[in-house]
Amino acid sequence: MATATCPRCRQTVDSQAVNCPYCRTQLKAYGHPGIPLHRAAKGEYLCKSCTYEADDSCNFPQRPYATECTLYENLAKRQLERQAPSENNFSNWVKRNQALLLLLGLLLICFLITLAKR
Repeated sequence: MATATCPRCRQTVDSQAVNCPYCRTQLKAYGHPGIPLHRAAKGEYLCKSCTYEADDSCNFPQRPYATECTLYENLAKRQLERQAPSENNFSNWVKRNQALLLLLGLLLICFLITLAKR
């Protein structure tokens, strides 16, 4: 079970929970239980640190004063991900190319069966 932390009461909750079972804070977007609802700290706005605000591609009606958003993407976090090389490039490559590896494995098995029959 994946867990998350409630932004209001700081209790550990199931990452798929729509509302916090302790304080009833809404954790997912209304009507879309799979979409996280990002909230700004009290007195702050999400748009200040959002990628979509920085590249001027946001069309959210509450922009630039949004305190809740489902599309929020932290600009600083994204810049760090771009700058820092991935720690394990091989495992990332394997994850991206699972279908190709499966196909190559099947071809290898077919080749070995063909050799065994001769």
